[in-house]
Amino acid sequence: MTITRLVKLPPTVKAFTLKDEDGNYNIYINRNIARGCALRAYSHEIEHILAGDLDGPPAASVGVLEGVRHHE
Repeated sequence: MTITRLVKLPPTVKAFTLKDEDGNYNIYINRNIARGCALRAYSHEIEHILAGDLDGPPAASVGVLEGVRHHE
């Protein structure tokens, strides 16, 4: 299951996803960004879920994961 929430985040964070102990994917989207930007951020997070990025060992950092996923 995927649960999506609009939340207050720092301006530099558009969205992020966490997998909880029940196996649900929780997508958190910055409520202060424009609708189009939020939709792109949501799509981006779904791509990470579909690619299985949250199912393996923890990444060293978000930067490492983003670098690997988007420069393949």
